[in-house]
Amino acid sequence: MSRTPPSRAQSASSGRGKTHAIRIIGGDWKRSPLPVLDLDGLRPTPDRVRETLFNWLGQRLDGQRCLDLFAGSGALGFEAASRGAARVLMVERHARAAAQLRANQARLSATTIEIVEADALRLAASLAPGSFDVVFLDPPFDGDLLGRALALAVPLVAAGGMLYVEAGESLDVVQTEALSGWRVVRHGKAGAVHYHLLQRENEE
Repeated sequence: MSRTPPSRAQSASSGRGKTHAIRIIGGDWKRSPLPVLDLDGLRPTPDRVRETLFNWLGQRLDGQRCLDLFAGSGALGFEAASRGAARVLMVERHARAAAQLRANQARLSATTIEIVEADALRLAASLAPGSFDVVFLDPPFDGDLLGRALALAVPLVAAGGMLYVEAGESLDVVQTEALSGWRVVRHGKAGAVHYHLLQRENEE
């Protein structure tokens, strides 16, 4: 049976497991440190990219429902909650990374965040279509995981919603039927990371 590649937080046996911190950029918890385990494969979205993304999204996400499907460090999900999201579902399959997410949630008293320790693709397949206004998708850059994740994530975006994707290449060169009817409205690059904000073609 095939197995899903590990998320941004990979096996603790290949990482040192120590803790460092990133900071929340804006919103109610602006400048709050966010402890992150130093694990191989855990790749927090850089500050500059997060700042750009939330500028694109309009700074505040008041009342919106968000999904951080490969949560890893939780940088995107905590940032969304800090900016007023009504619900943030964060999915992380690595036990130690999920435990760190729960510890950060408790420290911030983040009642709008729900953390689920699960395989991202299996969980996404169980969610109702149109359940989220913003879906953050930052899977590992290896194998065919991006295409599979896109196919499951796209139906979860509500009408008028947005899909954010980080990838090792521009989505312009990613061939997947999942993005039929979608367009990249914003695109940036930081180092080896391409980041994109997408919307359905018939929505403004």
